[in-house]
Amino acid sequence: MKDVLIIIPTYNEIENIEKIIISTINLYPKIKILVVDDNSPDLTFKKVEELKLKFKDQLFLLKRQQKEGLGTAYVAGFKWALKNKFNYVFEMDADLSHNPMDIKRILEPILEKNYDISIGSRYINGINVVNWPLSRIILSYTASLFVQVITKMNIKDPTSGYICYKKSVLESIDLDNIKFTGYAFQIEMKYKSYLKNFKISEVPIIFTDRVNGVSKLNGSIISEAIFGVIGMRIKKIFNIKF
Repeated sequence: MKDVLIIIPTYNEIENIEKIIISTINLYPKIKILVVDDNSPDLTFKKVEELKLKFKDQLFLLKRQQKEGLGTAYVAGFKWALKNKFNYVFEMDADLSHNPMDIKRILEPILEKNYDISIGSRYINGINVVNWPLSRIILSYTASLFVQVITKMNIKDPTSGYICYKKSVLESIDLDNIKFTGYAFQIEMKYKSYLKNFKISEVPIIFTDRVNGVSKLNGSIISEAIFGVIGMRIKKIFNIKF
Protein backbone atom coordinates (compact mmCIF):
# COMPACT_ATOMS: atom_id res chain seq x y z
CA MET A 1 0.00 0.00 0.00
CA LYS A 2 3.00 2.33 0.03
CA ASP A 3 2.33 3.34 -3.61
CA VAL A 4 -1.33 4.12 -2.87
CA LEU A 5 -2.68 7.62 -2.23
CA ILE A 6 -6.23 8.26 -1.02
CA ILE A 7 -7.51 11.73 -1.94
CA ILE A 8 -10.27 13.03 0.31
CA PRO A 9 -11.80 16.41 -0.64
CA THR A 10 -13.42 18.27 2.25
CA TYR A 11 -15.71 21.21 2.86
CA ASN A 12 -17.28 21.33 6.32
CA GLU A 13 -16.55 17.72 7.28
CA ILE A 14 -15.37 18.33 10.85
CA GLU A 15 -17.75 15.66 12.16
CA ASN A 16 -16.37 12.97 9.85
CA ILE A 17 -12.77 13.67 8.93
CA GLU A 18 -11.08 12.19 12.02
CA LYS A 19 -13.09 8.97 11.78
CA ILE A 20 -12.35 8.38 8.10
CA ILE A 21 -8.62 9.11 8.47
CA ILE A 22 -8.08 6.95 11.55
CA SER A 23 -10.16 4.04 10.30
CA THR A 24 -8.34 4.05 6.94
CA ILE A 25 -4.86 4.20 8.43
CA ASN A 26 -5.70 1.55 11.04
CA LEU A 27 -6.71 -0.81 8.24
CA TYR A 28 -3.74 0.02 6.01
CA PRO A 29 -0.74 1.19 8.08
CA LYS A 30 1.36 2.01 5.00
CA ILE A 31 -1.26 3.91 3.04
CA LYS A 32 -1.01 7.67 2.40
CA ILE A 33 -3.90 10.14 2.59
CA LEU A 34 -4.15 13.61 1.04
CA VAL A 35 -6.94 15.86 2.31
CA VAL A 36 -7.84 18.69 -0.07
CA ASP A 37 -9.76 21.24 1.98
CA ASP A 38 -11.50 24.30 0.54
CA ASN A 39 -10.95 26.51 3.60
CA SER A 40 -13.88 24.95 5.47
CA PRO A 41 -15.71 27.43 7.74
CA ASP A 42 -16.04 24.64 10.34
CA LEU A 43 -12.21 24.38 10.40
CA THR A 44 -11.97 20.84 9.08
CA PHE A 45 -8.40 21.66 8.03
CA LYS A 46 -7.48 22.42 11.65
CA LYS A 47 -8.47 18.91 12.67
CA VAL A 48 -6.36 17.53 9.81
CA GLU A 49 -3.40 19.62 10.96
CA GLU A 50 -3.79 18.12 14.46
CA LEU A 51 -3.90 14.59 13.05
CA LYS A 52 -0.82 15.27 10.94
CA LEU A 53 1.21 15.45 14.16
CA LYS A 54 0.27 11.82 14.82
CA PHE A 55 0.42 10.57 11.23
CA LYS A 56 3.17 12.82 9.90
CA ASP A 57 4.46 10.34 7.29
CA GLN A 58 1.03 9.26 6.10
CA LEU A 59 -1.28 12.26 6.22
CA PHE A 60 -0.95 15.33 4.03
CA LEU A 61 -3.04 18.49 3.67
CA LEU A 62 -3.60 20.66 0.63
CA LYS A 63 -5.52 23.72 1.82
CA ARG A 64 -7.12 25.96 -0.78
CA GLN A 65 -8.31 29.51 -0.28
CA GLN A 66 -11.99 29.06 -1.06
CA LYS A 67 -14.68 26.62 -2.13
CA GLU A 68 -14.00 25.74 -5.77
CA GLY A 69 -15.88 22.49 -6.25
CA LEU A 70 -15.28 18.77 -6.10
CA GLY A 71 -13.77 18.46 -9.56
CA THR A 72 -11.09 21.11 -9.06
CA ALA A 73 -10.26 19.62 -5.65
CA TYR A 74 -9.62 16.22 -7.21
CA VAL A 75 -7.63 17.73 -10.07
CA ALA A 76 -5.41 19.49 -7.53
CA GLY A 77 -5.05 16.17 -5.71
CA PHE A 78 -4.22 14.29 -8.92
CA LYS A 79 -1.48 16.78 -9.75
CA TRP A 80 -0.07 16.43 -6.23
CA ALA A 81 -0.15 12.64 -6.58
CA LEU A 82 1.70 12.71 -9.90
CA LYS A 83 4.28 15.15 -8.57
CA ASN A 84 4.90 12.83 -5.63
CA LYS A 85 5.06 9.72 -7.86
CA PHE A 86 2.16 7.65 -6.53
CA ASN A 87 1.23 4.73 -8.78
CA TYR A 88 -2.35 4.21 -7.58
CA VAL A 89 -4.65 7.10 -6.73
CA PHE A 90 -8.05 6.80 -5.07
CA GLU A 91 -10.97 9.16 -4.86
CA MET A 92 -12.88 8.72 -1.60
CA ASP A 93 -15.58 10.74 0.18
CA ALA A 94 -15.00 12.15 3.65
CA ASP A 95 -18.51 11.40 4.92
CA LEU A 96 -18.00 7.65 5.63
CA SER A 97 -20.31 6.64 2.79
CA HIS A 98 -17.30 4.85 1.27
CA ASN A 99 -16.14 1.99 3.48
CA PRO A 100 -12.32 1.96 3.81
CA MET A 101 -12.46 -1.84 4.01
CA ASP A 102 -13.28 -1.81 0.28
CA ILE A 103 -9.98 -0.19 -0.69
CA LYS A 104 -8.20 -3.54 -1.03
CA ARG A 105 -11.05 -5.04 -3.09
CA ILE A 106 -11.19 -2.05 -5.43
CA LEU A 107 -7.43 -2.17 -5.93
CA GLU A 108 -7.34 -5.89 -6.75
CA PRO A 109 -8.44 -5.71 -10.43
CA ILE A 110 -5.63 -3.23 -11.10
CA LEU A 111 -2.95 -5.21 -9.31
CA GLU A 112 -4.05 -8.71 -10.31
CA LYS A 113 -5.89 -8.36 -13.64
CA ASN A 114 -4.11 -5.40 -15.23
CA TYR A 115 -7.08 -3.03 -15.24
CA ASP A 116 -6.34 0.69 -15.43
CA ILE A 117 -9.32 1.96 -13.46
CA SER A 118 -11.37 0.28 -10.77
CA ILE A 119 -14.74 1.68 -9.69
CA GLY A 120 -16.52 0.96 -6.43
CA SER A 121 -19.95 0.37 -7.94
CA ARG A 122 -23.33 0.74 -6.24
CA TYR A 123 -25.17 -0.75 -9.21
CA ILE A 124 -23.09 -3.59 -10.65
CA ASN A 125 -25.10 -6.13 -8.63
CA GLY A 126 -28.53 -4.55 -8.29
CA ILE A 127 -28.85 -1.43 -6.13
CA ASN A 128 -26.62 -1.44 -3.05
CA VAL A 129 -27.42 1.80 -1.25
CA VAL A 130 -28.26 2.15 2.44
CA ASN A 131 -30.27 4.98 4.08
CA TRP A 132 -31.01 6.97 0.94
CA PRO A 133 -34.61 8.12 0.45
CA LEU A 134 -36.35 6.47 -2.51
CA SER A 135 -36.31 9.73 -4.47
CA ARG A 136 -32.52 9.95 -4.21
CA ILE A 137 -32.08 6.33 -5.29
CA ILE A 138 -34.34 6.88 -8.31
CA LEU A 139 -32.45 10.05 -9.25
CA SER A 140 -29.02 8.43 -8.99
CA TYR A 141 -29.96 5.20 -10.73
CA THR A 142 -31.81 7.00 -13.53
CA ALA A 143 -28.81 9.29 -14.00
CA SER A 144 -26.57 6.23 -14.36
CA LEU A 145 -28.85 4.73 -17.02
CA PHE A 146 -28.99 8.08 -18.80
CA VAL A 147 -25.19 8.30 -18.90
CA GLN A 148 -24.89 4.74 -20.25
CA VAL A 149 -27.36 5.46 -23.05
CA ILE A 150 -25.82 8.79 -24.06
CA THR A 151 -22.13 7.90 -23.82
CA LYS A 152 -22.37 4.21 -24.79
CA MET A 153 -20.07 3.33 -21.86
CA ASN A 154 -20.76 -0.06 -20.33
CA ILE A 155 -20.33 1.28 -16.80
CA LYS A 156 -23.17 0.63 -14.36
CA ASP A 157 -22.19 3.39 -11.91
CA PRO A 158 -20.65 6.24 -13.94
CA THR A 159 -21.26 8.81 -11.19
CA SER A 160 -19.46 6.79 -8.52
CA GLY A 161 -16.94 8.76 -6.50
CA TYR A 162 -15.09 5.74 -5.10
CA ILE A 163 -12.45 5.02 -7.72
CA CYS A 164 -8.84 4.00 -8.15
CA TYR A 165 -6.80 5.26 -11.11
CA LYS A 166 -3.43 4.00 -12.24
CA LYS A 167 -0.88 6.74 -12.64
CA SER A 168 -0.78 6.19 -16.41
CA VAL A 169 -4.45 7.18 -16.71
CA LEU A 170 -3.98 10.48 -14.90
CA GLU A 171 -0.85 11.21 -16.92
CA SER A 172 -2.73 10.70 -20.18
CA ILE A 173 -5.62 13.06 -19.38
CA ASP A 174 -5.25 16.82 -19.76
CA LEU A 175 -6.15 17.68 -16.19
CA ASP A 176 -6.13 21.40 -16.96
CA ASN A 177 -8.95 20.78 -19.43
CA ILE A 178 -11.35 19.09 -17.00
CA LYS A 179 -14.54 21.14 -17.24
CA PHE A 180 -16.94 19.97 -14.56
CA THR A 181 -17.07 19.99 -10.77
CA GLY A 182 -19.96 17.82 -9.52
CA TYR A 183 -21.44 14.56 -10.80
CA ALA A 184 -20.37 15.58 -14.29
CA PHE A 185 -16.73 15.58 -13.18
CA GLN A 186 -16.96 11.91 -12.27
CA ILE A 187 -18.56 11.13 -15.62
CA GLU A 188 -16.06 13.26 -17.55
CA MET A 189 -13.07 11.47 -16.03
CA LYS A 190 -14.54 8.05 -16.83
CA TYR A 191 -15.62 9.05 -20.33
CA LYS A 192 -12.23 10.50 -21.26
CA SER A 193 -10.56 7.36 -19.90
CA TYR A 194 -13.01 5.18 -21.86
CA LEU A 195 -12.27 7.06 -25.10
CA LYS A 196 -8.58 6.40 -24.54
CA ASN A 197 -9.34 2.66 -24.32
CA PHE A 198 -8.25 2.18 -20.73
CA LYS A 199 -9.54 -1.00 -19.12
CA ILE A 200 -12.23 -0.24 -16.56
CA SER A 201 -13.43 -2.61 -13.84
CA GLU A 202 -16.39 -2.31 -11.46
CA VAL A 203 -16.30 -3.83 -7.99
CA PRO A 204 -19.55 -4.12 -6.01
CA ILE A 205 -19.72 -2.01 -2.85
CA ILE A 206 -22.41 -1.08 -0.36
CA PHE A 207 -22.85 2.68 -0.22
CA THR A 208 -24.12 4.06 3.10
CA ASP A 209 -25.49 7.59 3.25
CA ARG A 210 -23.80 10.06 5.56
CA VAL A 211 -24.94 10.28 9.18
CA ASN A 212 -23.24 13.59 10.01
CA GLY A 213 -22.90 16.75 7.97
CA VAL A 214 -24.82 17.99 4.96
CA SER A 215 -24.85 16.61 1.42
CA LYS A 216 -23.35 18.89 -1.24
CA LEU A 217 -25.83 17.72 -3.92
CA ASN A 218 -28.02 20.48 -5.33
CA GLY A 219 -29.96 21.43 -8.46
CA SER A 220 -27.02 23.08 -10.23
CA ILE A 221 -24.91 19.93 -9.84
CA ILE A 222 -27.71 17.82 -11.33
CA SER A 223 -28.13 20.24 -14.25
CA GLU A 224 -24.39 20.21 -14.87
CA ALA A 225 -24.47 16.42 -15.08
CA ILE A 226 -27.39 16.26 -17.51
CA PHE A 227 -26.24 18.95 -19.92
CA GLY A 228 -22.57 18.11 -19.45
CA VAL A 229 -23.08 14.51 -20.59
CA ILE A 230 -25.05 15.61 -23.64
CA GLY A 231 -22.40 18.19 -24.49
CA MET A 232 -19.55 15.67 -24.21
CA ARG A 233 -21.34 13.21 -26.47
CA ILE A 234 -22.09 15.87 -29.10
CA LYS A 235 -18.44 16.94 -29.13
CA LYS A 236 -17.38 13.31 -29.54
CA ILE A 237 -19.77 12.81 -32.47
CA PHE A 238 -18.43 15.89 -34.23
CA ASN A 239 -14.83 15.15 -33.21
CA ILE A 240 -14.51 18.36 -31.20
CA LYS A 241 -11.84 18.33 -28.48
CA PHE A 242 -13.20 18.51 -24.97
